Amino acid sequence: MTSFRLFPASVVLIAVTAMAGCSTNKEAPNPTSQSSPAKSGSPVTVDVTAMRAKLDPADKALVEAQEWCVISSDERLGSMGVPIKLDIKGQPVFVCCKGCVKKAEANPEKTLAKVAELKAKKAAKQPGL
Repeated sequence: MTSFRLFPASVVLIAVTAMAGCSTNKEAPNPTSQSSPAKSGSPVTVDVTAMRAKLDPADKALVEAQEWCVISSDERLGSMGVPIKLDIKGQPVFVCCKGCVKKAEANPEKTLAKVAELKAKKAAKQPGL
């Protein structure tokens, strides 16, 4: 009888966790880092530059050209750890966290269109590149 009471609570917990995806924090203390809440409630600063430095040079250049996550567009790549590289229809795409992987893969055309949009925005901000 007790296991039947726990089942609905477990389903709700799993559903809420799956729907949460990435947490977004729109306030960044400076262009190279972003704060995100830690489990203890105290802020943790993630250095975007340090996370991107962990990538190989070719991937780092691609991340810098894309700049933002294709799913959580308020998240700079590297703000939640090392960006995750996906292969969508033969093209490299980066997301900010594991929570965005399935969403990016679920609609490849939309994901690739978003990457193109992000790269165009970034290029427009840096004339001469």
